Amino acid sequence: MEDFRFGRELRLLTPSHYSRIFNEPARAANQHFTLLAKRNDLDHPRLGLTIAKKRVKKAVQRNRIKRLARENFRLNRHKLDNIDIVLMVKNGVDELSNEELHTQLTKLWRKINERCQPGYKPKPRPNNWQKNKNTKKASN
Repeated sequence: MEDFRFGRELRLLTPSHYSRIFNEPARAANQHFTLLAKRNDLDHPRLGLTIAKKRVKKAVQRNRIKRLARENFRLNRHKLDNIDIVLMVKNGVDELSNEELHTQLTKLWRKINERCQPGYKPKPRPNNWQKNKNTKKASN
């Protein structure tokens, strides 16, 4: 039977745990979240949360987001490899419903797990992406 607890061993606890991930991480992001991750030497994934007061003003909302992120990680951790993940939020995340948060996080766990696989190569960006980027710079 699978264990669905979110114990101390599943959390990033010290600054050294976080700093290791911030140094050359795999990234996955959407409109409301950014995930940074790196493989670890353990036999389970771990999660760290950084919910900035600058992004989510009210403590009630920060705590709701943390609670839902932990819950979603707890339910999906059996699908993840042994990786350390840091979840960061962007502006507007506090306006999402609980269902939308769960949906977005579930997709991001899958995406970051794929990007942490050995030998993963990102898909090349379309040629028009670079042209659009250069056009914007030239027009400014």
